[in-house]
Amino acid sequence: MRTPSFRIIPLPTDVADAARKAAKAGAPDHEMVIADSPRGFPCRHCLRWAEPGERLILFPFAAIAPGRPYSESGPIFVHADRCEPYPATHEYPAEFRQGRAVRAYNADHDMIGAQLVDGEEPEAIIESFLEKPETAFVHVRSASHGCYTMQIGRL
Repeated sequence: MRTPSFRIIPLPTDVADAARKAAKAGAPDHEMVIADSPRGFPCRHCLRWAEPGERLILFPFAAIAPGRPYSESGPIFVHADRCEPYPATHEYPAEFRQGRAVRAYNADHDMIGAQLVDGEEPEAIIESFLEKPETAFVHVRSASHGCYTMQIGRL
C-alpha cells in the first residue's frame, strides 16, 4: 500500500474540552452517557470506539459552520475524561473502515461528491476525491446515522 496523500483531522482538542466543560456545567444539549455496546459510541477526538462502561459526552456539532447550504448540526460523542487526539494522522483509522460515507466539499463548503465505503478501501475513495482540484476537504460520516466522524485534508 502506498503512502496516502492526505491527513486525518480529528475533532480539535479545544472543541472536545469545551464539550466536557459544558456537560459539567449542566448544558441541556450536552448529555453524559455510558457506552453499553462495543461499537456504538465513537469518540471523534481519539477516533476509537468507546468500551462498554466508558463515559462520554453526547453533544451537537456543526462540521460546517452555519450560514452555508450544507451546514448541519448533528450529535457526536467525545470521551468524558480527557483523551489524546488521534495520533496517526497519516493513517486512516482502522476502527472506521466499515459503515462510513465519504463526502467531498469545495472551498465554498458545497458538497461536490459522496460515496459509501461499501467493500472499497476508504483510502481509494478519499484519494479519488482529493485528485479533483475543486475538492477543498473531505468528511467521513456514519453511513447509517449520518453523524460526522472526521475531516480529511490534503498533506
